[in-house]
Amino acid sequence: MAKKFQNFIDGKWCDALSGKTFENRNPANWDEVIGTFPKSGKEDVDLAVKAARRAFEKWRLVPAPKRGDIMRRVGDLMVARKEELARQMTREMGKVLAETRGDVQEGIDTAYYASSEGRRLFGATVPSELPNKFNMAVRVPIGVAGVITPWNFPMAIPTWKIFPALLSGNTVVFKPASDTPATATSLVEILLEAGVPGGVINIVHGGGGEVGMGIVGHEDVDLVSFTGSTSVGKKISEVAAGTLKRVSLELGGKNAQLVMDDADLDLALEGVLWGAFGTTGQRCTATSRLILHEKIYDRFMGMLLERTKNLRVGDGLQPNVDVGPCVNEGQQKTVVSYVEIGLAEGAALACGGHIPSGPGLAKGWFHEPTIFTGVKPSHRIAQEEIFGPVLSVIRTGSLAEGIEILNGTVYGLSSSVYTKNVNAAFQAVRDIKAGITYINAPTIGAEAHMPFGGVKQTGNGHREGGWTVYDFFTEWKTVYVDFSGGLQRAQIDNY
Repeated sequence: MAKKFQNFIDGKWCDALSGKTFENRNPANWDEVIGTFPKSGKEDVDLAVKAARRAFEKWRLVPAPKRGDIMRRVGDLMVARKEELARQMTREMGKVLAETRGDVQEGIDTAYYASSEGRRLFGATVPSELPNKFNMAVRVPIGVAGVITPWNFPMAIPTWKIFPALLSGNTVVFKPASDTPATATSLVEILLEAGVPGGVINIVHGGGGEVGMGIVGHEDVDLVSFTGSTSVGKKISEVAAGTLKRVSLELGGKNAQLVMDDADLDLALEGVLWGAFGTTGQRCTATSRLILHEKIYDRFMGMLLERTKNLRVGDGLQPNVDVGPCVNEGQQKTVVSYVEIGLAEGAALACGGHIPSGPGLAKGWFHEPTIFTGVKPSHRIAQEEIFGPVLSVIRTGSLAEGIEILNGTVYGLSSSVYTKNVNAAFQAVRDIKAGITYINAPTIGAEAHMPFGGVKQTGNGHREGGWTVYDFFTEWKTVYVDFSGGLQRAQIDNY
């Protein structure tokens, strides 16, 4: 019998008030049920938000270094459970074990970074324009944070949001993706074991329409952090505007790797293979477009096709597998539909393009790594986020043209340029319109202590990761201390 999981609200594990549940299955073997989870509604969200509001009044008064001590213990517990968490994650969403171990490690790094921020959370002191007066600005927690996360990084991305939210003194209502609720539950269990009080962290399972939008629309939620599609992000922004919530949106991408004629082609090859087909292409930072200088186009394509055709598709728990399944049937169908779109637009299918068959593949949502050539920058497969193992190859004659093609989408998350020319590298850094630019590295590979996010329709300007995420989860409070003993009037002409 499949394991039964529950919500965690106000310090107690509980079912959805409706009693409804949904199943969580292994995308590499759809017959395997990992567990059943509460199919919650807005009533469950309301209970969680009220619990978080009550808990906030005590949690905000816990000294930040003490909250940091809890984050350090979270990191220690994640280290001890790393392999268990990685295997659970692979069963839930499919990516290969080496990647899920990396997902957990990202969470560990984020925990230790958050721990150190507990002894910083820097404010500022500045001179006053008046005598015998002291000016400073300090950070204070905001209140109840709604955290809504995707399935492709079911440990790393929740930690990017929850750890800084808690460290800053906020309480959290957490809605994980319905495709990865078990990993999310494990994270909450670790937080509780480390010493986070009940009510400070709450998890409510269920669908985006009921639970996710229930959080966004709740009048007592003060801020929302969401990672997901641009279309959903726009809806969240609209609903949150009704209560003037602070909202952080990390949305879609259509990232490109530009390879110049002086590049190290072997290095660029490793980069595009990892960027395009790592996580089965199911990353917001995935390399979805490859822009090749015409002088190295034929040579590089020969190298790329040879390596891509040898990538092994299968269950991510099995050794020597390179590419796992799509997360579910709907995502597999999306990939299939974009292959059809590419062919209809006149692009050439250079390799892949099919649902594979073979031992161990019949019960999973697998798709071959796929490469299109003859792609025009205006083609839909070069403009729209696919979120699957599909790479569109575009030819360019110069750096300037390549950058223009790279910039020519509504997204601006990650970018990559391979060149040995330092002048070209810095020109690319200057002119590429993206939140992240890699030189001689793939479009994927964010580090926990650096800002993460994009421009244009990739987000609304906030950054996760590093020191910048603490700007989102804290409010600035300006403090004036006048010790003159008399009324001093600022904003009056004293000159």
